[in-house]
Amino acid sequence: MRRSNNLIGLLNFITLVLSVPVLGGGIWLATRSNGTECLKFLALPLIIIAVSIMVTSIAGLTGACYRNLLVMSLYLVAMILIMLLFLGFIIFAYAVTDKGSGRETENRAYLEYYLEDYQGWLKERVESDEYWTKISSCVKESKLCRKLGRNIHGVPETAQAFFSRNLSPIQSGCCKPPTECGYKYENETVWSSEGGVVGSNNTDCRKWSNDQNLLCYDCDSCKAGVLATLKKTWRRVSVINIVVLLFLFLIFIVAYAAYKNNRRIDNCQPCGETKIIKLRP
Repeated sequence: MRRSNNLIGLLNFITLVLSVPVLGGGIWLATRSNGTECLKFLALPLIIIAVSIMVTSIAGLTGACYRNLLVMSLYLVAMILIMLLFLGFIIFAYAVTDKGSGRETENRAYLEYYLEDYQGWLKERVESDEYWTKISSCVKESKLCRKLGRNIHGVPETAQAFFSRNLSPIQSGCCKPPTECGYKYENETVWSSEGGVVGSNNTDCRKWSNDQNLLCYDCDSCKAGVLATLKKTWRRVSVINIVVLLFLFLIFIVAYAAYKNNRRIDNCQPCGETKIIKLRP
C-alpha cells in the first residue's frame, strides 16, 4: 500500500513540475502577443493544458499523501476523462487527415498543393476567414518565405537551382505562385508575369503579389500547404499522444491500486492485530 501511494505521489510530482514550464510558456506568449493573432492563437491552449495537468497532479498528490478517498476518487475520474480526451483526439486526428497530398510537377523537385485535394472538417476550418486570419498571421511571422533566399558563393541561385529544391508545403504554397500560372523566376519571392500574360484559370494566379507582405498568403495553395503541414504534424503528435496515453494508463493503474488499499484500511478490514486477538482462547 505504501509503495503504491509513494509511487503515485512521485509520478504526480513529476507531472506537476513539468506543467510549470508549460504554463510559464503560455503566459510568456500571452504577455508578448501585443495584439498579434499568432501568439494569442498559441497561448490559450498552452495555458489550458498546463492548468489542467497542474490541478490533476495536485489532486493526485493530495490523495496519495493524505489517503483522502474523496480526492482520490475525483482524481481517478479526472484521469479517465483525460485519457478519453487523448483517445478521442488520436482518433479524430487520423480521421480528419486521411486525405490530401501534394502533386508532382514536371521539372520541379518540390510538390504543388491544391485546396480541392483536401476535404472535411479541417479544410473547412482552415479556409474560413475567422481561422485563416490567425493562421496566415502565424505563417507570416514564421518568416519562412524570407528564409528561402539563398546565395551560392555570393551569387543568387538560378531558377534551375531553385526548381531543384525540396520546399516545405508552406513555402511551396505561400511563398511563390503556382507553377501552372507561368510566372517567370526572378528570385525566390519575386516572379515576373512577362507582360501580364498568365496561362491558367487558377484564381491564385491573380492573387500572387511581389509585395513581400502579401506574396501568396491569401492563395488557396497557401491554405493547402498549411493543411499538408497540419496533416504531417498531427500524425506525429498522435504518435506522441499514444505514448502519453499509455503513460497515463500506467499512472491510473497505480492510482487505482492505491485507492483500493486506502479504502480497505478505512473500511477497517481485519488486520494483523485483529487476527491475533481472534486466535486467543
